[in-house]
Amino acid sequence: MRRPVALRLQAALGTLALAAAAGVVLAMPEAAAAAGGATGYATQNGGTTGGAGGQTVRATTGTAIHQALCGRAGSSTPITIEVEGTINHGNTSKVSGDSCNTAADKIEIKQVSNITIVGVGNGAVFDQLGIHIRESSNIIIQNVTVRNVKKSGSPTSNGGDAIGMESDVRNVWVDHSTLEASGGESEGYDGLFDMKDNTQYVTLSYSVLRNSGRGGLIGSSESDVSNGYVTFHHNKYENIDSRAPLLRGGTAHMYNNHYVGLVKSGINSRAGAKAKVDNNYFEDSKDVLGTFYTDAAGSWQVSGNIFDNVTWSEPGEDNNPAGPDPQSNTTVSIPYSYSLDDASCVPSVVSATAGANKGLKVSDGSCTPQNPDPTDPTDPDPTDPTDPTDPTDPDPTDPPSGTNLSVGAGSDGSSKASGTSYGNVRDGDLSTYWSPAGSTGSISVKWSSATTVSKINIREAAGSEGTIGSYRVVNHDTGAVLASGSGAGVIGFSPISLEKITFEITGASGTPKVAEFETYAG
Repeated sequence: MRRPVALRLQAALGTLALAAAAGVVLAMPEAAAAAGGATGYATQNGGTTGGAGGQTVRATTGTAIHQALCGRAGSSTPITIEVEGTINHGNTSKVSGDSCNTAADKIEIKQVSNITIVGVGNGAVFDQLGIHIRESSNIIIQNVTVRNVKKSGSPTSNGGDAIGMESDVRNVWVDHSTLEASGGESEGYDGLFDMKDNTQYVTLSYSVLRNSGRGGLIGSSESDVSNGYVTFHHNKYENIDSRAPLLRGGTAHMYNNHYVGLVKSGINSRAGAKAKVDNNYFEDSKDVLGTFYTDAAGSWQVSGNIFDNVTWSEPGEDNNPAGPDPQSNTTVSIPYSYSLDDASCVPSVVSATAGANKGLKVSDGSCTPQNPDPTDPTDPDPTDPTDPTDPTDPDPTDPPSGTNLSVGAGSDGSSKASGTSYGNVRDGDLSTYWSPAGSTGSISVKWSSATTVSKINIREAAGSEGTIGSYRVVNHDTGAVLASGSGAGVIGFSPISLEKITFEITGASGTPKVAEFETYAG
């Protein structure tokens, strides 16, 4: 019989206490920020580049992190914050400014964008202090440890979540990090990695989640189903009671993860959720996949997984385990490319790569850890295999024909410069325009019902022609990239029915000015 989480930790904590008393210092390798670039669903919806291209600063306190956020020119000005040392309640205070919205009891990433927080030097440890992401986009958190964040007892932080995301969050990549607690809810802890209230396009990669009652959730209730498009790969879930993760609505892709010591349940797909579960290794665990604690069913597509000493409960009214012989009951289309390691080598590959202070090593599907790819993630390659453009697609130089579908539609975007408006891109007036708050950003056209589009025409305002560099055209409904390249003008792709289409500017020579975002069926 498994002991409670708190009891299972006593031996390990005792060892750490002895090391601390003896003054032992553990050397940890320095890491480079965002090496190799984002993966999974974080590559969609325009991609996740964090603070690339902006200033790099060093912080050794939580207050300094907040000061770095508040010291930018604007809330979307890119910044990379290199963190070293222990960040805790004693060195974290609220900082005020026009480009930030911080708090004293957590690391607050609120109403901001284009930020990287990366651990360097001897490591970054957020001790009893959670990281909260709210109403924000394009965030990278890499090579950090977040531990023992409590929602009850003292001190408390972030509702007990190690990393929590909520309220219209987009494009977050958490990589090579360690998230851990010292027990379950009765000991004052909550989730390690939680997403709710319209959080989308998130990837958790090469990370360790351990010693907690709850691994994490996607959706806070059966009615909170606006979250999704989340990828989990090459992570280790260890000594977790349940929620690895709990998925309410939405779509998630789990591949090449090592799950060991899941006490009550693992991947809990419910309330219409879809989980694609590929080449994972489940070990010494119970009910690792299914719908649990509800009659609101979810579904799954499975392939290549290994179940090693996994036990399964009997089906019931509120219990629908996928095993003992898991079969697919849905299909999930994945819009990005990825390389699968064979499930048999997942424990060894994940052990060598996952977690903070592992040198950011990754796997390329060969079952052998690799050094990180130094490729600059801000330099999109139009020949990348994720580019869905087909040579048989309509010639993008053909002039658009028919009605401009943007007239009478709606529009929104990621940010806007002072004096500009999202609506200016669909008013038929070339003298008005939208600009992002910086050199990159996204602008969308949307309809109340599905509309077929096969071409767009991006018209730059007079005097700004040629400013737009690299771009992606994204089906906002699914996250699929329809086209990518460089320069404004006519862009063609295979006809598709959607409610919202996004033009994401990922590179520019100055501040772009989009006078018109025209859409056409033919």
